[in-house]
Amino acid sequence: MTRRRQSLAWAHGVVTVEALGGMIGPTSFVLPDGRQVCPFHIAPWFDEPLPPGLPGILHRLRGEWPCVPFGADATRDMPSGWPADGASFDGAEVPHGHSSNVEWHFLPASGSGVDMTCAYPDNHPIRALHRTVRPDPAAAALDFTLTVESRRPCRLPFGLHPTLRLPSFGQAALQPPAFGAGRVFPMAVEASSLLAPDASFDRLDAVPRAAGGALSLTRLPLDSRNDELVQLCGVSGDFVLGYPCEGFQVRLTWNTDHFPSVLLWVSNRGRDYAPWNSRHLALGIEPVCSAFDLGPAVSTAANPIATSGVATAMDFSPDAPFTTRYRIAVEPLGAP
Repeated sequence: MTRRRQSLAWAHGVVTVEALGGMIGPTSFVLPDGRQVCPFHIAPWFDEPLPPGLPGILHRLRGEWPCVPFGADATRDMPSGWPADGASFDGAEVPHGHSSNVEWHFLPASGSGVDMTCAYPDNHPIRALHRTVRPDPAAAALDFTLTVESRRPCRLPFGLHPTLRLPSFGQAALQPPAFGAGRVFPMAVEASSLLAPDASFDRLDAVPRAAGGALSLTRLPLDSRNDELVQLCGVSGDFVLGYPCEGFQVRLTWNTDHFPSVLLWVSNRGRDYAPWNSRHLALGIEPVCSAFDLGPAVSTAANPIATSGVATAMDFSPDAPFTTRYRIAVEPLGAP
């Protein structure tokens, strides 16, 4: 019988991994003072009947998962300066790639972590993904390994999708790493979006608004209903999301040579249609080698991020599997 999820307890918590998308599900971390905290997001419709036709990724949206390729080829016309004439293929329209929408296969339990694999369709340039989730025996942290096997030489956008819950108004504090330039999504993400499309910025506390002025994205959630995407390009160091009222922080660490940008998805109750229904509140902190989530055709083209010198796609070869490692740790607030 197919296992739909696998859980593992260790001295500093309990982690659950879903077969669908390889997503991290409910996870409890134990802080040094014995408190238990659960920072991963779970979409509020997880046990509701959903409208037909939704992609698999939405059915149990939660936690963290890899995206190969990242995003999906645009279904609407791109604005001037954002060419969509890069490399594409059948299946590039699947949101966040095949593996985000199907059930992965769990390998036999090892006791020290969760191992899983996902085979791709025969006509896809990617052959398979292999993923390990290893709790740190000495800390409230998860260490991840992702290996990509390609079927043929290809160049694709690539990313990770950590998604964290947001507490009450303004009570989550974003501490991004240093970055070279910030960019707003080139179009309005939703009708509710407040930011100026295709704007540039150099501070997360002063992102240009479409109506004039600036909006700070350093404290979330916002006292509004909106959805936004901003990309911090040329990052260095860790990203920390603090929960001051709860006395802890989440630290994301990744290889910035592999993922030179971080995409911030501010889902602030801005989607009023099913299954979102103006109730989805979460922050995606997504290390990427991609142009936003615009898919292969834009990310492999001469888009403005790539021409600025920040990579938006990665080369994969069937001769050498590619492996990256990253970490998500929970710490007392203010830990260095």
